[in-house]
Amino acid sequence: MTEILAKLEDFSLGKAQKKSGALQKIGIIGCGSMGQEIAKTISQHGFDVAILDVDDQKVKDGLLGITRLIDDEIRRWGMTQGEKRLIMSRIKGSVDYSDLSDCDLVIEAINSRKPGTSLEIRKEIFRKAESVVRKDTILTSNTATLMISDLASGLQNPERAVGLHFLSPTDKVKVLEVVRSARTSDEFYDMACRFVRMLEKKPIRLMESPGNISTRMIIVVINEACEMLMEGIASAHDIDELMRTSLGHQFGPFELADRIGLDKLQKWMDNLFAEFGEHNYKASPVIKRLVRGNHLGKVSGQGFYKYDANGKIVGNTVTCPEFK
Repeated sequence: MTEILAKLEDFSLGKAQKKSGALQKIGIIGCGSMGQEIAKTISQHGFDVAILDVDDQKVKDGLLGITRLIDDEIRRWGMTQGEKRLIMSRIKGSVDYSDLSDCDLVIEAINSRKPGTSLEIRKEIFRKAESVVRKDTILTSNTATLMISDLASGLQNPERAVGLHFLSPTDKVKVLEVVRSARTSDEFYDMACRFVRMLEKKPIRLMESPGNISTRMIIVVINEACEMLMEGIASAHDIDELMRTSLGHQFGPFELADRIGLDKLQKWMDNLFAEFGEHNYKASPVIKRLVRGNHLGKVSGQGFYKYDANGKIVGNTVTCPEFK
Protein backbone atom coordinates (compact mmCIF):
# COMPACT_ATOMS: atom_id res chain seq x y z
CA MET A 1 0.00 0.00 0.00
CA THR A 2 2.87 2.37 0.80
CA GLU A 3 4.30 1.84 -2.69
CA ILE A 4 0.92 2.59 -4.28
CA LEU A 5 0.58 5.86 -2.34
CA ALA A 6 4.10 6.85 -3.36
CA LYS A 7 3.19 6.30 -7.02
CA LEU A 8 0.06 8.42 -6.60
CA GLU A 9 2.17 11.24 -5.20
CA ASP A 10 4.37 11.06 -8.29
CA PHE A 11 1.29 11.91 -10.37
CA SER A 12 0.30 14.81 -8.06
CA LEU A 13 -2.68 12.89 -6.66
CA GLY A 14 -1.30 13.18 -3.16
CA LYS A 15 -1.43 16.28 -0.96
CA ALA A 16 2.15 16.42 0.27
CA GLN A 17 3.11 19.80 1.67
CA LYS A 18 5.71 21.68 -0.35
CA LYS A 19 9.16 21.62 1.24
CA SER A 20 11.30 24.71 1.62
CA GLY A 21 13.62 25.09 -1.35
CA ALA A 22 11.50 22.80 -3.51
CA LEU A 23 11.25 23.51 -7.23
CA GLN A 24 7.80 22.80 -8.62
CA LYS A 25 6.60 25.72 -10.74
CA ILE A 26 8.67 27.64 -13.29
CA GLY A 27 7.83 30.97 -14.89
CA ILE A 28 9.00 31.87 -18.40
CA ILE A 29 8.80 35.45 -19.64
CA GLY A 30 8.84 35.50 -23.43
CA CYS A 31 6.79 33.24 -25.72
CA GLY A 32 9.10 33.37 -28.75
CA SER A 33 10.80 30.36 -30.31
CA MET A 34 13.32 29.91 -27.49
CA GLY A 35 10.72 30.43 -24.79
CA GLN A 36 8.58 27.75 -26.46
CA GLU A 37 11.45 25.24 -26.53
CA ILE A 38 12.32 25.94 -22.90
CA ALA A 39 8.68 25.61 -21.78
CA LYS A 40 8.27 22.27 -23.57
CA THR A 41 11.49 20.86 -22.12
CA ILE A 42 10.68 21.95 -18.57
CA SER A 43 7.09 20.67 -18.69
CA GLN A 44 8.33 17.32 -20.04
CA HIS A 45 10.25 16.92 -16.81
CA GLY A 46 7.17 17.28 -14.62
CA PHE A 47 7.22 20.98 -13.73
CA ASP A 48 4.21 23.29 -13.87
CA VAL A 49 5.01 26.16 -16.24
CA ALA A 50 3.59 29.69 -16.47
CA ILE A 51 4.49 31.44 -19.74
CA LEU A 52 4.00 35.20 -19.97
CA ASP A 53 4.16 37.79 -22.74
CA VAL A 54 2.98 41.33 -23.45
CA ASP A 55 -0.39 40.50 -25.04
CA ASP A 56 -2.88 37.68 -25.47
CA GLN A 57 -1.97 37.09 -29.12
CA LYS A 58 1.70 36.49 -28.31
CA VAL A 59 0.70 34.09 -25.56
CA LYS A 60 -1.66 32.27 -27.92
CA ASP A 61 1.07 32.09 -30.58
CA GLY A 62 3.46 30.75 -27.95
CA LEU A 63 1.11 27.94 -26.93
CA LEU A 64 0.49 27.07 -30.59
CA GLY A 65 4.25 27.01 -31.16
CA ILE A 66 4.74 24.56 -28.29
CA THR A 67 1.96 22.40 -29.75
CA ARG A 68 3.72 22.38 -33.13
CA LEU A 69 7.03 21.36 -31.52
CA ILE A 70 5.30 18.40 -29.88
CA ASP A 71 3.41 17.48 -33.05
CA ASP A 72 6.71 17.40 -34.95
CA GLU A 73 8.05 14.99 -32.36
CA ILE A 74 4.93 12.82 -32.60
CA ARG A 75 5.39 12.59 -36.37
CA ARG A 76 8.91 11.27 -35.75
CA TRP A 77 7.53 8.69 -33.29
CA GLY A 78 9.27 10.47 -30.42
CA MET A 79 6.13 11.12 -28.38
CA THR A 80 2.53 9.99 -28.01
CA GLN A 81 -0.72 11.97 -28.01
CA GLY A 82 -1.14 11.09 -24.33
CA GLU A 83 2.25 12.59 -23.51
CA LYS A 84 1.32 15.69 -25.48
CA ARG A 85 -1.84 16.18 -23.43
CA LEU A 86 0.09 15.76 -20.19
CA ILE A 87 2.78 18.29 -21.21
CA MET A 88 0.28 20.90 -22.40
CA SER A 89 -1.85 20.48 -19.25
CA ARG A 90 1.08 21.74 -17.18
CA ILE A 91 1.60 24.93 -19.25
CA LYS A 92 -0.56 28.00 -18.63
CA GLY A 93 -0.31 31.30 -20.50
CA SER A 94 -0.75 34.78 -19.06
CA VAL A 95 -0.14 38.50 -19.61
CA ASP A 96 -0.22 39.29 -15.87
CA TYR A 97 3.01 39.26 -13.85
CA SER A 98 1.04 38.38 -10.71
CA ASP A 99 0.60 34.88 -12.17
CA LEU A 100 4.30 34.36 -11.50
CA SER A 101 3.82 34.94 -7.76
CA ASP A 102 3.99 31.25 -6.80
CA CYS A 103 6.88 30.36 -9.12
CA ASP A 104 10.04 28.94 -7.60
CA LEU A 105 12.23 30.01 -10.51
CA VAL A 106 11.60 32.55 -13.28
CA ILE A 107 13.40 32.57 -16.65
CA GLU A 108 13.55 35.72 -18.76
CA ALA A 109 13.68 34.54 -22.38
CA ILE A 110 12.54 37.48 -24.49
CA ASN A 111 13.56 37.88 -28.12
CA SER A 112 13.56 41.62 -28.72
CA ARG A 113 14.02 42.64 -32.36
CA LYS A 114 14.61 46.27 -31.43
CA PRO A 115 18.07 47.73 -32.23
CA GLY A 116 20.55 47.74 -29.38
CA THR A 117 21.31 45.39 -26.51
CA SER A 118 17.82 45.16 -24.91
CA LEU A 119 19.54 45.66 -21.53
CA GLU A 120 16.99 48.16 -20.20
CA ILE A 121 14.07 45.99 -21.36
CA ARG A 122 15.46 42.96 -19.55
CA LYS A 123 16.26 44.97 -16.41
CA GLU A 124 12.65 46.18 -16.29
CA ILE A 125 11.42 42.59 -16.68
CA PHE A 126 13.61 41.56 -13.73
CA ARG A 127 12.22 44.42 -11.62
CA LYS A 128 8.61 43.54 -12.46
CA ALA A 129 9.21 39.87 -11.69
CA GLU A 130 10.88 40.64 -8.37
CA SER A 131 7.92 42.78 -7.32
CA VAL A 132 5.54 39.78 -7.40
CA VAL A 133 7.61 36.69 -6.51
CA ARG A 134 8.74 35.39 -3.13
CA LYS A 135 12.10 36.33 -1.63
CA ASP A 136 13.42 32.81 -2.22
CA THR A 137 12.48 32.74 -5.92
CA ILE A 138 15.43 32.53 -8.32
CA LEU A 139 15.44 35.09 -11.14
CA THR A 140 17.30 33.91 -14.22
CA SER A 141 17.93 35.09 -17.78
CA ASN A 142 18.58 33.16 -20.97
CA THR A 143 20.63 36.08 -22.33
CA ALA A 144 23.56 35.07 -24.52
CA THR A 145 25.72 38.21 -24.42
CA LEU A 146 24.63 40.48 -21.55
CA MET A 147 26.11 40.43 -18.05
CA ILE A 148 23.92 39.06 -15.26
CA SER A 149 25.24 41.71 -12.87
CA ASP A 150 24.00 44.42 -15.26
CA LEU A 151 20.54 42.82 -15.49
CA ALA A 152 20.38 42.49 -11.71
CA SER A 153 21.58 46.03 -10.96
CA GLY A 154 18.00 47.26 -10.45
CA LEU A 155 16.97 44.43 -8.12
CA GLN A 156 16.49 44.79 -4.38
CA ASN A 157 18.10 41.36 -3.96
CA PRO A 158 20.67 40.95 -6.77
CA GLU A 159 22.10 37.85 -5.10
CA ARG A 160 19.12 35.88 -6.48
CA ALA A 161 20.03 36.55 -10.13
CA VAL A 162 21.57 33.72 -12.18
CA GLY A 163 22.16 33.15 -15.89
CA LEU A 164 20.61 30.02 -17.41
CA HIS A 165 21.65 29.85 -21.04
CA PHE A 166 19.79 27.10 -22.89
CA LEU A 167 21.21 25.82 -26.16
CA SER A 168 18.86 24.85 -29.00
CA PRO A 169 17.43 22.29 -29.49
CA THR A 170 16.84 22.33 -25.74
CA ASP A 171 15.53 18.76 -25.53
CA LYS A 172 18.65 17.31 -27.17
CA VAL A 173 21.54 19.40 -25.81
CA LYS A 174 22.51 17.79 -22.53
CA VAL A 175 24.45 20.71 -21.04
CA LEU A 176 23.30 24.11 -19.82
CA GLU A 177 25.44 27.14 -18.99
CA VAL A 178 24.80 28.32 -15.42
CA VAL A 179 26.26 31.80 -14.96
CA ARG A 180 26.94 33.62 -11.71
CA SER A 181 27.89 37.22 -11.08
CA ALA A 182 30.10 38.47 -8.27
CA ARG A 183 26.92 39.12 -6.23
CA THR A 184 25.12 35.81 -6.86
CA SER A 185 24.82 33.89 -3.59
CA ASP A 186 25.98 30.29 -3.24
CA GLU A 187 22.48 29.27 -2.12
CA PHE A 188 20.71 30.59 -5.22
CA TYR A 189 23.46 29.40 -7.56
CA ASP A 190 23.45 25.87 -6.15
CA MET A 191 19.67 25.75 -6.40
CA ALA A 192 19.85 26.79 -10.07
CA CYS A 193 22.36 24.01 -10.72
CA ARG A 194 20.05 21.54 -8.99
CA PHE A 195 17.22 22.64 -11.28
CA VAL A 196 19.44 21.97 -14.31
CA ARG A 197 20.17 18.46 -13.08
CA MET A 198 16.41 17.92 -12.62
CA LEU A 199 16.12 18.59 -16.37
CA GLU A 200 18.63 15.73 -16.88
CA LYS A 201 21.29 18.15 -18.05
CA LYS A 202 24.81 18.81 -16.83
CA PRO A 203 25.32 22.32 -15.43
CA ILE A 204 28.35 24.05 -16.92
CA ARG A 205 29.38 26.40 -14.14
CA LEU A 206 30.97 29.70 -15.14
CA MET A 207 31.53 33.24 -14.02
CA GLU A 208 29.78 35.89 -16.09
CA SER A 209 31.39 37.02 -19.31
CA PRO A 210 29.66 38.42 -22.41
CA GLY A 211 28.86 35.46 -24.65
CA ASN A 212 29.64 32.89 -21.94
CA ILE A 213 31.42 29.94 -23.62
CA SER A 214 29.04 28.75 -26.30
CA THR A 215 28.12 32.06 -27.95
CA ARG A 216 31.70 33.29 -28.16
CA MET A 217 32.77 30.05 -29.86
CA ILE A 218 29.72 29.85 -32.15
CA ILE A 219 30.20 33.40 -33.43
CA VAL A 220 33.83 32.83 -34.36
CA VAL A 221 32.98 29.62 -36.26
CA ILE A 222 30.08 31.23 -38.17
CA ASN A 223 32.14 34.30 -39.08
CA GLU A 224 35.00 32.13 -40.35
CA ALA A 225 32.54 30.07 -42.41
CA CYS A 226 31.24 33.32 -43.95
CA GLU A 227 34.81 34.32 -44.86
CA MET A 228 35.35 31.02 -46.68
CA LEU A 229 32.02 31.41 -48.47
CA MET A 230 32.96 34.92 -49.66
CA GLU A 231 36.37 33.67 -50.83
CA GLY A 232 34.64 31.06 -53.00
CA ILE A 233 36.35 28.14 -51.28
CA ALA A 234 33.21 26.00 -51.06
CA SER A 235 29.43 26.21 -50.96
CA ALA A 236 27.45 26.72 -47.75
CA HIS A 237 26.12 23.16 -48.11
CA ASP A 238 29.59 21.61 -48.39
CA ILE A 239 31.00 23.64 -45.48
CA ASP A 240 28.06 22.54 -43.33
CA GLU A 241 28.41 18.91 -44.40
CA LEU A 242 32.11 18.83 -43.52
CA MET A 243 31.49 20.31 -40.06
CA ARG A 244 28.73 17.78 -39.37
CA THR A 245 30.44 14.66 -40.65
CA SER A 246 34.09 15.23 -39.81
CA LEU A 247 33.80 17.15 -36.54
CA GLY A 248 30.57 15.64 -35.26
CA HIS A 249 28.64 18.91 -35.03
CA GLN A 250 24.86 18.58 -34.89
CA PHE A 251 24.49 21.46 -37.36
CA GLY A 252 26.86 23.13 -39.77
CA PRO A 253 27.61 26.84 -39.16
CA PHE A 254 25.13 28.11 -41.78
CA GLU A 255 22.34 25.79 -40.63
CA LEU A 256 23.01 26.88 -37.08
CA ALA A 257 22.97 30.58 -38.03
CA ASP A 258 19.59 30.12 -39.74
CA ARG A 259 18.21 28.33 -36.67
CA ILE A 260 19.40 31.05 -34.31
CA GLY A 261 18.01 33.82 -36.51
CA LEU A 262 20.40 36.09 -38.39
CA ASP A 263 19.06 39.27 -36.78
CA LYS A 264 19.61 37.78 -33.32
CA LEU A 265 23.03 36.55 -34.39
CA GLN A 266 24.00 40.02 -35.60
CA LYS A 267 22.96 41.52 -32.25
CA TRP A 268 25.13 38.98 -30.44
CA MET A 269 28.05 39.90 -32.67
CA ASP A 270 27.49 43.63 -32.21
CA ASN A 271 27.37 43.20 -28.42
CA LEU A 272 30.58 41.15 -28.29
CA PHE A 273 32.42 43.42 -30.71
CA ALA A 274 31.45 46.44 -28.58
CA GLU A 275 32.67 44.62 -25.46
CA PHE A 276 35.95 43.15 -26.74
CA GLY A 277 36.77 45.03 -29.95
CA GLU A 278 38.02 41.80 -31.56
CA HIS A 279 37.62 41.42 -35.34
CA ASN A 280 36.50 37.79 -34.87
CA TYR A 281 33.30 39.07 -33.27
CA LYS A 282 32.46 41.66 -35.95
CA ALA A 283 29.42 40.66 -38.01
CA SER A 284 30.28 39.41 -41.51
CA PRO A 285 29.06 41.54 -44.44
CA VAL A 286 27.12 38.48 -45.66
CA ILE A 287 25.10 38.36 -42.44
CA LYS A 288 24.44 42.11 -42.56
CA ARG A 289 23.27 41.88 -46.17
CA LEU A 290 20.86 39.05 -45.41
CA VAL A 291 19.42 40.86 -42.39
CA ARG A 292 18.87 44.02 -44.44
CA GLY A 293 16.92 41.94 -46.95
CA ASN A 294 14.84 40.47 -44.10
CA HIS A 295 16.28 37.02 -44.80
CA LEU A 296 16.50 36.08 -41.14
CA GLY A 297 16.75 32.29 -41.37
CA LYS A 298 14.14 29.62 -40.71
CA VAL A 299 11.82 32.10 -39.00
CA SER A 300 11.38 34.04 -42.27
CA GLY A 301 11.68 31.08 -44.64
CA GLN A 302 15.00 32.25 -46.04
CA GLY A 303 18.47 32.89 -44.67
CA PHE A 304 21.63 31.21 -45.92
CA TYR A 305 19.19 28.56 -47.14
CA LYS A 306 15.63 28.63 -48.49
CA TYR A 307 13.00 26.66 -46.55
CA ASP A 308 9.60 25.20 -47.36
CA ALA A 309 6.52 25.53 -45.13
CA ASN A 310 7.72 22.61 -42.99
CA GLY A 311 11.16 24.12 -42.38
CA LYS A 312 12.95 21.78 -44.78
CA ILE A 313 15.88 23.15 -46.79
CA VAL A 314 14.95 23.45 -50.48
CA GLY A 315 17.76 25.63 -51.85
CA ASN A 316 20.53 28.15 -51.25
CA THR A 317 20.27 31.93 -50.92
CA VAL A 318 24.00 32.71 -50.92
CA THR A 319 26.10 31.02 -53.60
CA CYS A 320 29.77 31.19 -54.52
CA PRO A 321 32.01 30.02 -57.37
CA GLU A 322 33.10 26.52 -56.39
CA PHE A 323 36.23 24.68 -57.45
CA LYS A 324 35.30 21.74 -59.67
